[in-house]
Amino acid sequence: MDLVKAARKGEEAAFLQLFDEHHVPLFRFAYRLTGSVADAEDIVQECFLSLLRPECTYDPKRTPVRTYLFGIVRNQSLKRLRKSDFGVDATPARSPESEILRNEMEDTVARAVMELPDIQREVLVLAHYEQMPLAEIAQVLGLELGAVKSRLQRARASLKEMLAAYAPGLERKR
Repeated sequence: MDLVKAARKGEEAAFLQLFDEHHVPLFRFAYRLTGSVADAEDIVQECFLSLLRPECTYDPKRTPVRTYLFGIVRNQSLKRLRKSDFGVDATPARSPESEILRNEMEDTVARAVMELPDIQREVLVLAHYEQMPLAEIAQVLGLELGAVKSRLQRARASLKEMLAAYAPGLERKR
């Protein structure tokens, strides 16, 4: 039996299996889009709740459950970003020098990713952090494959420009 159907019928084991298979990548995606752990947790919770609601439009014949869930997370994240104006929490770490430098670079990259336009950030996060195939990204975002490739290329170029100060001499090697 389909896990979604079983979960909708109240089978806890089916719901737990769905949750275990998908919650970590969904959380990472929501966090990277919003920059907030609390918002990401809320978004993932809402994602799974909406899957169980009777009015849910999920159709396994049209799209895999993974793609559908990523679409819900994307939409919920965009709604939250429109409602509030926030950035990445960049509290400094207290650790040895190498750990501090690593954390600083991660924070810098995270802030740069958050500065990308939504349309570029979504594609970049799904492609690089979630390692989702471009065709699946196109499905999640409702775009043509060429548009996904173009947005990913622009996102990479924007990040390269934003982070150029951290890699002096990179341009000269070309």
